[in-house]
Amino acid sequence: MAGHKTTLEQWRILQAVVDHGGYFHAAEVLHRSQSSLNHAVKKLEHQLGVTLLEVKGRKAFLTSAGEALLRRSRLLTDTAEALEVLAENFDMGWEPELKIAVEVIYPRELLFRALAKFYPESRGTRIRIMDSVLTGGQDHILNKTADLVIAGMLPKGYIGETLCQIEFVLVVHHSHQLAQLEQPISQQALINQMQVVIKDNGLKPDESRGWLKSEQRWTVDSFERAKQILKLGLGFCWLPRHEVLNELSQGLLVELSVQRYSNRTGAVFLVIPNPDHLGPGGQRLYEILKSEGQTTECQQALGQMGIKL
Repeated sequence: MAGHKTTLEQWRILQAVVDHGGYFHAAEVLHRSQSSLNHAVKKLEHQLGVTLLEVKGRKAFLTSAGEALLRRSRLLTDTAEALEVLAENFDMGWEPELKIAVEVIYPRELLFRALAKFYPESRGTRIRIMDSVLTGGQDHILNKTADLVIAGMLPKGYIGETLCQIEFVLVVHHSHQLAQLEQPISQQALINQMQVVIKDNGLKPDESRGWLKSEQRWTVDSFERAKQILKLGLGFCWLPRHEVLNELSQGLLVELSVQRYSNRTGAVFLVIPNPDHLGPGGQRLYEILKSEGQTTECQQALGQMGIKL
């Protein structure tokens, strides 16, 4: 069988030249001379019999053939890197640290129950928990900045294990004007009131999700901050039912219903952003997170909190 004409190193050099806008910056990043990179690309073109780059001024631009081949080359180099990581994992011991990104709507009772079960087996593994809101979880998945991600939304091309369904309720302070109206209230009544919103902590927040029609909005970074504002008699907010159970039972906050607006629910998923890079500790924690809360007693308790497994 004949050997391949090209090498992974040649494709990586081509990618670097394109990604960094030319030979000069690519040479700095790769710690190589410009002449060596130019020679590598020219040799690649000669071996393929295709012109890949055209230099205009100080910048290199892809030809149409170069664009097509570059796209395919990224799959090739990504696969090679994944294979190398997988090979390392065959000889990898228990991880010294695991990073878990957790969507804030996920009940912390379930998370901490899972961590408590994992602790006796953890072999001293450090756990780092990072809160995420809305697209923040997607960023952790796409950028692979966490070993495990509990997310409320999945990026295109990713699948996850469904952990639970969270019920959201519309709440205000018992003295608020909206609480005095006949239920269900109209959406117009909400538009004229101030809305408290939890901030999306993603790199590119999606501000089009959810009901955001109020003329005035206050944005906070946590459910606790939202509840503090509500308890002053200011504004309304949609919050997970399990986050306001105490306030509802004490009568501090009241639940409202809205005309022609059904109950809001949201699924929470468990995702491994980079399966080939997950070691034995992460695999074990994944299994525990997936199975936690499956007892009948736990399911009954969670059902009362507006959580469906």
